[in-house]
Amino acid sequence: MQTAKYMELPNATSHPSIQQLAQEHSLYDRRLDTLRSKLFLTEPEKLEEIRLKKLKLSLKDEMERLRRTETSERMETSESVSQH
Repeated sequence: MQTAKYMELPNATSHPSIQQLAQEHSLYDRRLDTLRSKLFLTEPEKLEEIRLKKLKLSLKDEMERLRRTETSERMETSESVSQH
């Protein structure tokens, strides 16, 4: 399958940044644009399209989770600083 050159989602211990995830999301988006520009997709390309859409969604969810975590941590830090 052609997507072997694309990275899988990083495991939980590697702690990717939102920027790294956004770059990966963009990579998948560009590949999807290439697939969408074709008149017809082969069966492997159809499967790749489905896989890339799922990966993009996972990345988007992970980026949102990281944003919320960072926001929550900033709020906790500012609250602890203001209490002192």
